Amino acid sequence: MTDRKLIHIVDDEEAIRRSASFMLKTSGYAVETWSSGVAFLKEVRHAEHGCVLLDVRMPEIDGLEVQKSLVERGVTMPVIILTGHGDVSIAVRAMKMGAVEFIEKPFEKAVLVGAIEAAFERIAAADGASARAADARMILGALTPRERDVLEGLAQGLPNKTIAYDLGISPRTVEVHRANLMTKLDVRSLSDALRIAFAAGMGV
Repeated sequence: MTDRKLIHIVDDEEAIRRSASFMLKTSGYAVETWSSGVAFLKEVRHAEHGCVLLDVRMPEIDGLEVQKSLVERGVTMPVIILTGHGDVSIAVRAMKMGAVEFIEKPFEKAVLVGAIEAAFERIAAADGASARAADARMILGALTPRERDVLEGLAQGLPNKTIAYDLGISPRTVEVHRANLMTKLDVRSLSDALRIAFAAGMGV
């Protein structure tokens, strides 16, 4: 992945695409423009990951429908909603679906760049979390099924006796599994073991 920050501008108004594109390119961003939500959705699977500037009012399919479709397809690019109409209900719906920001046209450069930087911080945080989760799942692969069961119980905050009862084994056996899994995970404290378990999605 390159270091350049890519912005996808999805807006049916050519003047907006041109001016926003120029503003962002001069601020050091890479830009791709799309003249409709339909065109963007058609290519989104192959599009480079970046931040999406999405106009609300567009023919064929509006911005909120595009955003909803992205969510349904599991596309994790952060979205900033643009609108020429100060419509609070649209803002609320967009934010509920995970939009980073909601900006009214005409927008100031500082406001737009601030929202874009927040979007890229979200990408970095998500990348970090998914990398940690992948690492944790790989580390947990070294455990036996029973050791995983014990760790799951610990991640749920259960005491040894309860874990033993739930698994139909003795508390002493739970202690043995617990000691073994800590050795395999190469951790010294329970909190370190739990950090790995939580990163892998256990204890939910």
